[in-house]
Amino acid sequence: MNETNNANSEPQFPAASAPQPSQTTATAVNWERTSLEKLATNYIAEQRTARRWRTFVRLAWLAFFALVAFSLLDRGAPSTDMNADHTAVIEIKGEIASGGETSADQVVTSLRSAFEDQGAKAVVLLINSPGGSPVQAGMINDEIYRLKALHKKPIYAVVEETCASAAYYIAVAADQIYVDKASIVGSIGVLMDGFGFTGLMEKLGVERRLMTAGENKGFMDPFSPQTEKHRAFTQGMLNQIHQQFIAVVKKGRGERLKETPETFTGLFWSGQQAVELGLVDKIGTLDFVAREVVKAPDLIDYTKRDNVAEKLAKRFGASIGEGAVKALKAFPALQ
Repeated sequence: MNETNNANSEPQFPAASAPQPSQTTATAVNWERTSLEKLATNYIAEQRTARRWRTFVRLAWLAFFALVAFSLLDRGAPSTDMNADHTAVIEIKGEIASGGETSADQVVTSLRSAFEDQGAKAVVLLINSPGGSPVQAGMINDEIYRLKALHKKPIYAVVEETCASAAYYIAVAADQIYVDKASIVGSIGVLMDGFGFTGLMEKLGVERRLMTAGENKGFMDPFSPQTEKHRAFTQGMLNQIHQQFIAVVKKGRGERLKETPETFTGLFWSGQQAVELGLVDKIGTLDFVAREVVKAPDLIDYTKRDNVAEKLAKRFGASIGEGAVKALKAFPALQ
């Protein structure tokens, strides 16, 4: 009896009460609701961001196509009334080269537009170029003479900073050449430059393996030694082109040219010296020529320039061409 009482009198830990089923269900429902709300909120935010981005991309493409359409319609036509008397201006700037903005194709197209316009009382070549291709310059020079004879319209050249080499080749076809006293004029010569690496290759132990069909096919290869025969052949070709250049200068300048032993050596002179040597005529600016010589002070630019669409097309074409070249590199090439 006492043992039983003692046992019942020992301290007891209370049993943990089990959660009620209704409380568990409510907690789970609240957690699911919160999770769903977060997912819905994130989804809506992502949809808004994606929608905004799509709208931006569409607007960007719309602006791009609008710019292209505007460029196609806008050919750089002058705002001045072209029927009124004016001086036509054509810029010759930068390197004279095929495919560039100062190629024969671009300049000749501009020249034809200017000469054919009845409102243009004279054409002025505004030149700032170090030179370039003698072929492109020769084509422009020939076309100037043809257009002058056809339309009986004067043409003048006005030099800004530089009129050298191929640029001067073009300028001498003008009736008169005007310069600034500090302009650079001349460089009546022809060059062909390159490098040779044969000695360096020998020191490095590199062997050049060039295979050709034709005895002289690879004579300009920079990794092969240049023979005296090849040197003489190249020099003869350069001399012939130089004589063509000299003939063009003499034809264009005539008795105004005061030839000296240095005239055709490739040297260049300041504008003031060029006047004294008869390489050019007078000191004068574009505005001076239009106002005082042509007597038509209004200037209209006839320079043909690539618009945005044409530039994009050329770049696209260049990319396609580059891909084709890479694809053809796996095959033996004829160069």
